[in-house]
Amino acid sequence: MFRFISRCKSSVVGTKDGLQQRLLSTSQPQRLAGKVAVITGAASGIGKATATEFIRQGAYVILADIKHEQGQATAVELGPNAIFTPCDVTKESDISSSINLAVKTHGRVDIVYNNAGIAGSLAPSITELDLADFDRVMAVNVRSVVAGIKHAARAMIPRQAGCILCTASVSAILGGMAGLDYSVSKCAVAGAVRSAAAELSAYGVRVNGISPHAIPTGFGMDAMLELFPGLTEERAVEMIQGVGELKGARCEPEDIAKAALFLASDEAKYISGHNLVVDGGFTVFKKLAFPRP
Repeated sequence: MFRFISRCKSSVVGTKDGLQQRLLSTSQPQRLAGKVAVITGAASGIGKATATEFIRQGAYVILADIKHEQGQATAVELGPNAIFTPCDVTKESDISSSINLAVKTHGRVDIVYNNAGIAGSLAPSITELDLADFDRVMAVNVRSVVAGIKHAARAMIPRQAGCILCTASVSAILGGMAGLDYSVSKCAVAGAVRSAAAELSAYGVRVNGISPHAIPTGFGMDAMLELFPGLTEERAVEMIQGVGELKGARCEPEDIAKAALFLASDEAKYISGHNLVVDGGFTVFKKLAFPRP
C-alpha cells in the first residue's frame, strides 16, 4: 500500500545548537536566500524535511501543523528562521491565517507548500468504503490544497510572483496503489495543480506538484501495521522499501525535500503545471512475466 506521509529521518546529527548552526551556514550560495515559505504538515515527515532544507538554503519558514507540541519542538529544533503556527487544514481560516502570518512577519510570502494529508480509510474494497471516511479524506487531502492555492494566490498575485507546491502521489498515476479514497484525492490534487497553473501563469505565479513513492515513516508505518496486525516494524520497513525498482537507492523524505527545493528555486523559474514524480521510475513501466512454454 502506498498511503504514506513521512516522518522525517534527519540526516543532521549532533546537538540542537549544532543543527541550527548547520542550517544557517553553508559554503555555497543559498538557493532560497531571503525567501519566505509556508509549509503545511511541517511538524514531521516530508514537511519537516522540506522545512529543514529550505532553512538550510536561506529561507524563513512558517511551520503549519495540527500537532502543537511536535510543531513547537520542530520550530525550536530548526532555529530562529522557523515559526510554528497551529493549523487544522480542514479549516480555511487556519490556512489563511498561516499565510497571513508569513506576510505579517516577513512582509510577503514567496512559497506555499500544501503538503498536509491523511492516509485514508484503509478499506480493503470499494464495497466496504465508508463514504463518511471518503468525505474526510477529500476534506484533508483536496479541499485543504484548494484553500492553500486560493490564499497563496491572494497573497502572490499583487506581487506578480510566487511558487505554490502540492503533494500528490504515485497513486494518482497508477490505479491499485492505494485505497480508492486516497487515490481519488491525489488525482484531484494533480488536477488542481494543472488548473491553477493555467490561471495563475498570467500573474507570474508558478504551481507544481510532487508525487512521492512510498516512504516507511510516520503514519504510513501505522497504516502498514494496521493492515497487517502482528507485523514487526522492521519487517514493515523492509516490505515498503522492497517495492522500489531503482537498485541501490531508497526514497527518503530528503528526496522529496530536494525536489521541493528545486521547484521553489529560481532554477525552476519556467516550470509550472508540472507533476514531479519521485519514484525511481516505478510508474513508467511494467515488467512482462511470460508464462513458461
